[in-house]
Amino acid sequence: MAVVPANSLRFHVQRLPAATGADAPDRPVVVFLHGLVVDNLSSFYCPLAVPVARSGHEVVLYDLRGHGRTERPATGYDSRTAVRDLFALLAALGLGHRPVHLVGNSYGGTLALHAALARPGLVSGLTLLEPPLGGAWVENMVDTLSAAALSLEDSPVPTELRTLRLRKAANLTAIADALLNRTSLIDDVAASRPFTPADYARLDCPALIVCGEHSELVPGARELARHAPRCELRILPDLGHDVLKESSGALREAVLAHVSATVTATPTATATATPTAVRPRVGALVP
Repeated sequence: MAVVPANSLRFHVQRLPAATGADAPDRPVVVFLHGLVVDNLSSFYCPLAVPVARSGHEVVLYDLRGHGRTERPATGYDSRTAVRDLFALLAALGLGHRPVHLVGNSYGGTLALHAALARPGLVSGLTLLEPPLGGAWVENMVDTLSAAALSLEDSPVPTELRTLRLRKAANLTAIADALLNRTSLIDDVAASRPFTPADYARLDCPALIVCGEHSELVPGARELARHAPRCELRILPDLGHDVLKESSGALREAVLAHVSATVTATPTATATATPTAVRPRVGALVP
């Protein structure tokens, strides 16, 4: 475990080196961004992070602000601050001038998209797993988080879980309670500005979106794929929202292929590519 100071916080970070002899300064560093509240960097480790490192890329995983073992301030859970956290952390790791390929799961996918729009010169590729996009997700997310906050407030569940020696579940529940009831996270999510077609049209790096066939997030993903010039949407059959856990084999193949395809797409080359040269495509993967 490494603790890295960045943007006035201490972040829990894990770095995986590229396969011996495979890494090079022009190869993107692959950075993983996890989802909200009960998620942390560990969800990526075996399904994707280790295979990506073995394929020849340096990997960075970290717990987002307030999550996992990262410091938990009372405020700063908006997307703009999260993007500042990301790039401050990369600078602290000595990676501030390397191209990065961002892999975001659920809300982490939303943050990855914000980062790519904010710093197009540094983000050479995106992989978005079940990203919540469009205006409706904000209201739905706030309702879900608010209900969870009420159920956790003064709840005896964490203590009961520890009594049963279910330490991991107890820790996740305690973190969720702290985030939802003692930080500005819900208010910050509620204040989120939805993405627009104009935002999507500005995305100038190759992007892959992966969604489950039965996920309620597919319409928002299709909207992004329609407007972003270099975006591909893949639908995994018979799955819902949690593609990271439920389809590790098919997902791993898709992510490795996409990351490999962006190896030579440096930020400069990406920025100058003709948008119409790569047309959006909607496809399906069979696990």
